[in-house]
Amino acid sequence: MGDHLLRDLTPQVLSVLVRRGADFAEAEDAVQDALLEALRRWDGDAPDDPKGWLVTVAWRKFLDARRSASARALREVAVRREPAPGPAGQADDTLLLLSRCCHPSLTPASAIALTLRAVGGLTTAQIAQAFMVPESTMAQRISRAKKTLVGAGFAAPGDVRAVLRVLYLMFDRGFAGGGEADIAAEAIRLTRQLAASVPGDPEAAGLLALMLLHHARRAARTDAAGELVPLALQDRSLWDAAMISEGVALLQGALVRDRLGEYQVQAAIAALHDDAASAEETDWPQILEWYDELVELAPANPVVALNRAVAVGHVDGPLAGLRLVESLDANLPRRDAVAAYLHERAGNLEAAARSYAAAARTAPSSAEMTHLLKQAARLNRARSD
Repeated sequence: MGDHLLRDLTPQVLSVLVRRGADFAEAEDAVQDALLEALRRWDGDAPDDPKGWLVTVAWRKFLDARRSASARALREVAVRREPAPGPAGQADDTLLLLSRCCHPSLTPASAIALTLRAVGGLTTAQIAQAFMVPESTMAQRISRAKKTLVGAGFAAPGDVRAVLRVLYLMFDRGFAGGGEADIAAEAIRLTRQLAASVPGDPEAAGLLALMLLHHARRAARTDAAGELVPLALQDRSLWDAAMISEGVALLQGALVRDRLGEYQVQAAIAALHDDAASAEETDWPQILEWYDELVELAPANPVVALNRAVAVGHVDGPLAGLRLVESLDANLPRRDAVAAYLHERAGNLEAAARSYAAAARTAPSSAEMTHLLKQAARLNRARSD
């Protein structure tokens, strides 16, 4: 019996119990008990229908726990609620469980943590390491999330947009890497499941394409010393060509449905970067056109405006990009880094060095801080030569 089998089956079994009406925390306890019994009884060989076996045992565990804590009348209600035996739709169950974990009553951080724990099968310790918080803190966060969901159930999958948002944030959080658990890869795995659950949704396909097109560059994002390598300086031979091809195919399939969304546009921008054989060959005018589309779809998103300023800097000149940056909130994350980049392109090395140093003070990771400080030092040396 491989560990990967149990990992794949755990969220499927959990989602069946949740769909049948079990509270989230009770369902997870019952599934864990069933997994322990499987480890004792399967003895290396899984039954012909391992999922059905686990569902049966987990449901029995759930009912036993409910009976031990409830009066006879409540026990009879629980028994009457048990559905007739029969196959469960895995795709529907996956979407239901993702919807439950991404419930709007949860904060994004709690939704991501609960999704990784319940659907991704990661341990609390792995999630804590990825978020750089103590394990006890993460355990409390997950416990509070489960309590929040008590009584907040629904029999049908919730808003797919909310699930996509959590998966997007999960990928963004994990893309920088670090820790034992690969959160970005887990976000891709879960988004594949979601896209399979809603095959007609172009934004689900668009989000998966976006993730793949970014993740394809993963091997080139750091050097042998573990330091960040900017996109323009990356060794593009290290990019995963198969992953890029899959991402482009998904994007094309989504765009032909003519229901444009933010994730499709972001994927189109990523595809243009991936398609360039070198940084100098990047099609910045087309990238700017896509950013104009993105501004129409998300007019109030300052991050989109900041990224668009970079494209404007390449198409209309760095001073034009800087004017856009200066109109944005001074506290916007990475604003100083973008200003530094454009100042350097404009030849203003003193202002660029100051902006790189300012960006380092608010960098979201030690790797990014180190990179920004080195850029400031490089420009200061160049000014003194």
